[in-house]
Amino acid sequence: MGNDLAAFAKEHGVKYFMISYTDLFSGQRAKLVPAQAISDMQKDGAGFAGFATWLDLTPAHPDMLAVPDPDSVIQLPWKPEVAWVAATCIMDDKEVDQAPRNTLKRLIAEAAADGMHVKTGVEAEFFLISPDGKAISDEYDTASKPCYDQQAVMRRYDVIAEICDHMLALGWGAYQNDHEDANGQFEMNWAFDDALPTADKHSFFKFMVKSIAEKHGLRATFMPKPFQGLTGNGCHAHISVWDKSGKTNVFADNSMELGLSAKGKNFLGGIMKHASALAAITNPTVNSYKRINAPRTISGATWAPNTVTWTGNNRTHMVRVPGPGRFELRLPDGAANPYLLQAVIIAAGLDGIRSKADPGKRYDIDMYQHGHTVKGAPKLPLNLLDALREFDKDKSLKAALGEEFSSAYLKLKHQEWNSYASHFTQWERDHTLDI
Repeated sequence: MGNDLAAFAKEHGVKYFMISYTDLFSGQRAKLVPAQAISDMQKDGAGFAGFATWLDLTPAHPDMLAVPDPDSVIQLPWKPEVAWVAATCIMDDKEVDQAPRNTLKRLIAEAAADGMHVKTGVEAEFFLISPDGKAISDEYDTASKPCYDQQAVMRRYDVIAEICDHMLALGWGAYQNDHEDANGQFEMNWAFDDALPTADKHSFFKFMVKSIAEKHGLRATFMPKPFQGLTGNGCHAHISVWDKSGKTNVFADNSMELGLSAKGKNFLGGIMKHASALAAITNPTVNSYKRINAPRTISGATWAPNTVTWTGNNRTHMVRVPGPGRFELRLPDGAANPYLLQAVIIAAGLDGIRSKADPGKRYDIDMYQHGHTVKGAPKLPLNLLDALREFDKDKSLKAALGEEFSSAYLKLKHQEWNSYASHFTQWERDHTLDI
């Protein structure tokens, strides 16, 4: 993209830049900056009061400066006079360690120092719903097995095609779109990339999908489990590691089981070792645990794990190895922070490689039918509080992600849990009023 955002604006007819960062709760925060001022902003950053967003800061802290990263700039295809650009958060001339994108960049650099180049792809599922959020947007989308429903996807053609057209125009390598397993649910796929560009694209994708849905009078949600009885929104991550040149997949070894190299199995071992703590990041909301611990859905399967197991090409486990040289982590959901998702995968995987972690026994059974026969595999956390406790106990993972980040995340997430726990619900009245 080049290093001069002012030149980018002049060349592409951009009038405004959205200087954007993502906070600890996945909130996308931005300032709209006229192109005439972007040179100063590129040098000094746009000022934010960090306390006003979900970061562990106080009103007494100095300005947090969001310095745009020109390599991330994306011109909005649906409003070309505006360009979005991800930012590096800085305070007192130092990077803010708890800022999610900064955390990811540090772990990418750590992997690179070990000669590893992490590449990932994500499958960000979402629902198209009514503006009030109470129902799916298509009243005719009622099939008990709606996955890949031809008529249903065509009834939302205008929305899906517009988003896909934009991804194609941006050069993302969009390659398929489908109606997913729940009524009103969709998935759109684009090519895998280095971890940071994938995270930036993931962040922008969520912004784009919501914006295009609103343009069509609808609402898009990535909420993990927006409707009882329907399959929830996953965000499966496909992971591979390449050499320093980025040209050789070091996870690929056709002489090994499932085509996964020794280094690949060690990386997987790190994911398995830290899985219960990982959930605090990959499944970061109260609602997340309505997806991974859900009863059978209308379609017949939740398509979400509840036990720490891995397998070959079998979608009923937490991790599957669908082909040589990569594996799919099926734990994350739609609420996962695009940057923290990538960061925690790298942190767990690096620890696995350094400690030569063994992923344990491979299971090829149908976990939904025969999971009860598996002995010794940990169950995933039942709720957010359990996940936070597991994360807090995992000293090596916290250290890998950074003590400032881990402390801030745990503090704010415990506050969120306490807010939820103190909230009075209709369920309590229904079950306790006459006790």
